[in-house]
Amino acid sequence: MDPQSAIAQVKRAGLFRTQGLIGGKWMDAYDGKTFEVYNPATGEVLANVACMGKKEANDAIASAHAAFTSWSKLTTAERSKLMRKWYDLLIAHQTELGQLITLEQGKPVAEGYNEVLIGASCLEFFLEEVKHCYGDIIPQTQADRRMFVLKQPVGVVGAITPWNLPLAMALRKVSPAMACGCTVVIKPSELTPLSALAVAELALQAGIPPGVFNMVMGFAPEIGDAFLASPKVRAITFTGSTAVGKMLLAGAAQTVKKTSMELGGNAPSMIFDDADLEVTVKGLMIVKFFNCGQTCISPNRILVQEGIHDKFAAALTKAVQTLRVGHGFDEGVTQGPLINQAALHKGAKVLVGGKRHSLGLTFYEPTVLVDVTSDMLISSTEIFGPVLALQRFKTEEEAIHLANDSNAGLAGYIYTENLRRCWRVAEAIEFGIVGVNDGLIPAASAPFGGFKQSGLGREGSKYGLDDFLEIKYLCLGNMV
Repeated sequence: MDPQSAIAQVKRAGLFRTQGLIGGKWMDAYDGKTFEVYNPATGEVLANVACMGKKEANDAIASAHAAFTSWSKLTTAERSKLMRKWYDLLIAHQTELGQLITLEQGKPVAEGYNEVLIGASCLEFFLEEVKHCYGDIIPQTQADRRMFVLKQPVGVVGAITPWNLPLAMALRKVSPAMACGCTVVIKPSELTPLSALAVAELALQAGIPPGVFNMVMGFAPEIGDAFLASPKVRAITFTGSTAVGKMLLAGAAQTVKKTSMELGGNAPSMIFDDADLEVTVKGLMIVKFFNCGQTCISPNRILVQEGIHDKFAAALTKAVQTLRVGHGFDEGVTQGPLINQAALHKGAKVLVGGKRHSLGLTFYEPTVLVDVTSDMLISSTEIFGPVLALQRFKTEEEAIHLANDSNAGLAGYIYTENLRRCWRVAEAIEFGIVGVNDGLIPAASAPFGGFKQSGLGREGSKYGLDDFLEIKYLCLGNMV
């Protein structure tokens, strides 16, 4: 399929939206301004989208605040029923949504289709999990006293989502919040707003009440400042860079908001001499080249023990050479374009790739580097591209030291056939997510989040509800 045919199909389904959503109504920016959204594979303009700012954000917040009382008073079963209709519509429109993701983000269309399932799985998980979000009964301290713990929705949530998984990340943010009874205002990335806007359209079709789900995009600093300044916004959830996360944390302190931050990663993959070579290469290829390496859990630092290094490097290089770079709608393509330029790798030896692809624009060749050292920029910087940087180590203790030598602590990977080593290393490395002999580890039912400067809170799993709930202690006296 060519891009124009895909756009036509999305429009026929009524999912090509370019306005913001405030109080259940599609709206232009108040001053009429727009910004352009591009297809990164071709450089062509896909759409002109409403460029909103402080005024629109404040109105969206007011709309969410007004809707909170009625939405939060619905039973979990009632909210879940509406959210189930939303889920069903996402699945019914998987094809159009997947194509829209590829159009604005560039990933192969098969990955676009898969992203729809990833996002929908978050919605499905939380619309069921919230039914099991229980309070507590505390043993009384006096005979006539009864003591309880209630869990209640925090209120209006401001959500800020990234460009790399534009549909899945929007649903991962709003699903737990809305299931708990919160209302939301979401700001998608200005690079990829169309997928999130299509999700908003399906929310309306599912019968989500006006004001429960709002969306504004455009002048990011103005919208972010509106979220931070408003006392009506009681929680901020953000996925993006650590630098921006720190600014949001500082701003949230003004009104003491709850915050959930999924920030940068610099994931190590630790490959020991006893690793199964086939399993290791397969696992690394899956997690590294998903979305062209543009994910926060993508392994950047490939730490390889000396005894297996050369054999592993040869096998990895062979596997990387089978990848096909191209436009996301072309058959057989496994790697699309980058949105940003690849990181620097000055001083390392290039085994394969290492330069822009002949397709031009932001296409980059899948790359394997060896002889990488800790003082190189690529060892300390999140790459966000299809580059594997191999660094040798001698001992288990050295590998643990190298892995932990980072301010980031989101994900780490271990490849070994030694069960005792598995446990030792998994417990010793300072990461919130650890994959052992497996690269495909995220799931809606599993907690996703990091240590150190990789964030606060957890997304997914039963723990993903916590950031959107307040705990209330209720003490009843004179009950006997």
